[in-house]
Amino acid sequence: MMSNHYSPAATAHYIGLDLGQVRDPTAAAVMQRTEIHMGVSPVTFERIVQPRYSFRYLERMPLGLDYPSQVDHVRDLVQRPELVRSVASLAVDATGVGRPVVDLLRRASLPCRVIPVIITGGDKETCESGIWHVPKRDLITGLLVLFQRGEIEICGHLPEAETLAAELANMRIKVSLSGQDTYGAWREGQHDDLVLAAALACWSATRPTYSLVGAGRLL
Repeated sequence: MMSNHYSPAATAHYIGLDLGQVRDPTAAAVMQRTEIHMGVSPVTFERIVQPRYSFRYLERMPLGLDYPSQVDHVRDLVQRPELVRSVASLAVDATGVGRPVVDLLRRASLPCRVIPVIITGGDKETCESGIWHVPKRDLITGLLVLFQRGEIEICGHLPEAETLAAELANMRIKVSLSGQDTYGAWREGQHDDLVLAAALACWSATRPTYSLVGAGRLL
């Protein structure tokens, strides 16, 4: 019989950063993962841990904000006491113009690990030279599955909570004649930047810790 002793374990924060360009704002999402010790298995005698996820911060930066100013903004964000006191990781969209911004972030001496992620249209996740290549399908479905299971909480006081909910509702899966699936906003002109930031945070929060060792620099 499993022990009914509950005790909190480590709390970690995972930041997703979707970099905007001319027409799309840059978006940031902070997911908190708290592990609750549920007891000890009577078979393996290992601790049983249940993770709980919650979005603690959501933001869309002003449209047209230059990248150096965005880096300064991210530095202020990750230096908040609640993030500095915990283990923190920053998963950054390194697709396209994102690569130079990743370099700026690494030079900013952030108190967290920086994980570059190139979002692809493929079907396989790979890591080369510390840069992750992750299908957009995996990012989006990973986030949606946790929402469908009721395993993610969005703090109600967040100003952008309704924006994230609206973007999630507008996500559609499109399948081409060749069988290639794509994920994006249902209508032209609608944004999915906050969804992608949330998905990046969720992706890094739900991966085994060991798989991300060396993926970025602990600065």
